[in-house]
Amino acid sequence: MDYDLAIENAPETIPGGTGILLIHPSTGETDRIDTDFLKTDTDRILVISTRTTAREVQQKLEYYDVDETKADILDTLSVERGYSRRSSEHVHYVSAPDDLDGIVETTRRFLDEHGGKRRISLDSVTEMAYYADEERAIETVEKLLALLEEYDAVGLFHLSEEVHDAATVDAFKTLFDGVVTLDADGTVESDF
Repeated sequence: MDYDLAIENAPETIPGGTGILLIHPSTGETDRIDTDFLKTDTDRILVISTRTTAREVQQKLEYYDVDETKADILDTLSVERGYSRRSSEHVHYVSAPDDLDGIVETTRRFLDEHGGKRRISLDSVTEMAYYADEERAIETVEKLLALLEEYDAVGLFHLSEEVHDAATVDAFKTLFDGVVTLDADGTVESDF
């Protein structure tokens, strides 16, 4: 199954099972790329957030006109930080951003329970590596990419280039079918 891809300077379509690494500066404005990816040609979306709370994700989806009725959110921050949590069938929580098994299991359950075209956004791999460590983050990304392949879904994974050394960025790049680079000036380049 092919998916339309609404990212400038990237292929028009990608096959199911494709994982895309979005490399951006730490101050980069990734919301536009992320939400264009999520709202194009899709039946269900899962936003895994290690950087913001479910409420902030909902505000972003609403602001960029993403159909929230198609969205599930995995909030990894609120429990650890003691924020109030409003559970619903579409908002899920794990105990902390380093609960990597919980993130993988929630993703598997989402893919298992929903058919059709499914997209996943992980914002961000950088935060995951910060809370866990880079080695465990790489292992978790590998597991998530395997799930995309198994379930014929696609995913966009955020990585802040300035936070990691070149060897770590390269280690992440080798895992992905496509790499989209957002420069500080807003220029988008891709390599598939």
